[in-house]
Amino acid sequence: MQNKIKEIIDSAKEKISLASSTQDCQNLKVELLGKSGKVTELFRFMKEIPNEQKKEFGQMLNNLKTEVESLILAKEVELEKAEIENEINSAEKIDITLPVDENIGSLHPRTIIQKQIEDVFISMGFVVEDGNEVETEYNNFTAVNVPENHPARDMQDTFWLNNGQVLKTHTSASQNRILKKYNPPIRAIFPGRCFRNENTDAGHENTFFQLEGVIVDKDVSVGNLIYFMKEMLSKIFKKEVEVRLRPGFFPFTEPSFEMDVRCPFCDGKGCPTCKQGGWIELCPCGMIHPQVLRNGGIDPEKYSGCAFGLGLDRMVMISLGLNDIRDLNSGNLKLLKQFKLDV
Repeated sequence: MQNKIKEIIDSAKEKISLASSTQDCQNLKVELLGKSGKVTELFRFMKEIPNEQKKEFGQMLNNLKTEVESLILAKEVELEKAEIENEINSAEKIDITLPVDENIGSLHPRTIIQKQIEDVFISMGFVVEDGNEVETEYNNFTAVNVPENHPARDMQDTFWLNNGQVLKTHTSASQNRILKKYNPPIRAIFPGRCFRNENTDAGHENTFFQLEGVIVDKDVSVGNLIYFMKEMLSKIFKKEVEVRLRPGFFPFTEPSFEMDVRCPFCDGKGCPTCKQGGWIELCPCGMIHPQVLRNGGIDPEKYSGCAFGLGLDRMVMISLGLNDIRDLNSGNLKLLKQFKLDV
């Protein structure tokens, strides 16, 4: 039996030394230590060994098994190390001293502004939701208090699809879905691309970007609206700003306001950005109409809310001093690559 053990260990050492990959080592484990392996088969002879020799024979077999396992493991470690070194040596080398390509791409100015605004609202406990670009007539109009034949529909020239759906004309189209998705308290913003069938000029595009937000909770007031908007604008313009509210009209808010910010570029003295008026009109907003809350499954007797909107294109134009909204969708790299805002 000792000769048999010696024969197995000598054969195992030779095969292990010839292994050229970790897969070879795995195959040897099966061949030597598997259920039908050569080492495993020796344990079946235990029943034929006299009782007084079983202890010694068992020790010999255990030592054999341990030695084979150690040899295979050592070879496996050696091969793994060699494979890693070979992979490193054969990998493509990158010369980090090469000059940077000046034509490397960057984020679109609108994307940068949107990310900055999202980060501010996230820091104040808001969730960011994506809105559909193709919407139902109900969500786009009826759910936000714009029923059929309402004059507000005439203000928005809509792209209608053959199936009766629309390309959303405003981010307010997501309000009903957001109100139904979350139970109060709700703090959510939902940026998105909007579409209107209108002639383009320096101030109007048929494809533009907005960002809308809602706050719904018990005892929400205009004061909450002013606080959150002022915080956001102060962080975006990187200075404390002054805001004011003027009466406005939106079918989904009551009362409705236009929020202006004292021009952060001239401190209200008058400049081309504020058209010499000292104030910039930025945020339509107001308290969510009770019917809009009901449409979203929220009891207006228990909860109140406010909604606010922001034109992302307008924010970009103000920040970069652009005077034509069409530049943002032009794909004009010569123009756009001038603007690399801090992300």
